Amino acid sequence: MPGAVSEAELARSLEGGFVSRHADIGGVRLHYVEGGHGDPLLLLGGWPQTWWQFHKIMPALAEHFRVIAVDLRGMGGSDKPAGGYGKKAMAADIRGLVGHLGHDAVHIAGHDIGGMVAYAFAANHPELTGRVALLDIAPPDDRFFRYSLLPVPGRHQVDGDIHAGPGRFLWWFAFNQVPDLPERLLAGRARLLIDWMIDYLAADPAALTDHDRDVYARAYSSDEAIRAGNAWYRALPQDIADGKTYAPLSAPVLALGGGEGTRALLEPVLAPRVTDLEIVEVPDSGHYIAEEQPEAVVGHFLRFFRDRPHDAA
Repeated sequence: MPGAVSEAELARSLEGGFVSRHADIGGVRLHYVEGGHGDPLLLLGGWPQTWWQFHKIMPALAEHFRVIAVDLRGMGGSDKPAGGYGKKAMAADIRGLVGHLGHDAVHIAGHDIGGMVAYAFAANHPELTGRVALLDIAPPDDRFFRYSLLPVPGRHQVDGDIHAGPGRFLWWFAFNQVPDLPERLLAGRARLLIDWMIDYLAADPAALTDHDRDVYARAYSSDEAIRAGNAWYRALPQDIADGKTYAPLSAPVLALGGGEGTRALLEPVLAPRVTDLEIVEVPDSGHYIAEEQPEAVVGHFLRFFRDRPHDAA
């Protein structure tokens, strides 16, 4: 993409002394951006985005934490191997990165796919986990098999208009399961998908600028990047099976949802899986909470990770 900005330049554009780095973890090269001082706080992003989705909150958080924003396996500047996209395996990547960085334990926050990985990390590596924040996501479970991908006549009363609501119709959960076709349709045209997703899921699409969208489109412009991102969704049946074997999380969990109604969606799934749970609906936000309402997210993170009494990670 002409005029593209490198990961190193993106990192340097943020206040807080952020730098772009790589680490070889179990044969997979992971890209991450880190800066700040204090207890380590890992940020894990989702599809179809990269670590850059946290750029609005990273400088403020870096005043209190060692902030480490990670491109997951298959994302952005990280390797895109043929397999290993189950969230338990991706959590093992993060475990390896934590060890590489020399931390005994970390706080961890994840959005979308990154939230699934954060949950799997806390479930499988409780000894490394301080506190956990999940942004507009709950762990995969059997409800994923029952999603309405399109409005159902008589139930949703929107005359078949996917944009009319209520709720979200997650057709891409099925699209991303299809082998080979997404790569052929989207290679070199990822900006079309990026724009549609943001405009559909954001309460304020303008909060994600043309520059932001270009960053994400560049990250998903190649065949291998599209294939890797889709692999996160193709692994969901395994993630659901793995989740049934996990004990409830012992780590405190903060779940942030975008706008009204998210508590009703998140609580039934999270309450049986978390022993210490707080759910907060973030007003005037859609799915992309850290970009739509960054000040609110920073405030909630400081209260939860820093100010609420706990054993420091």
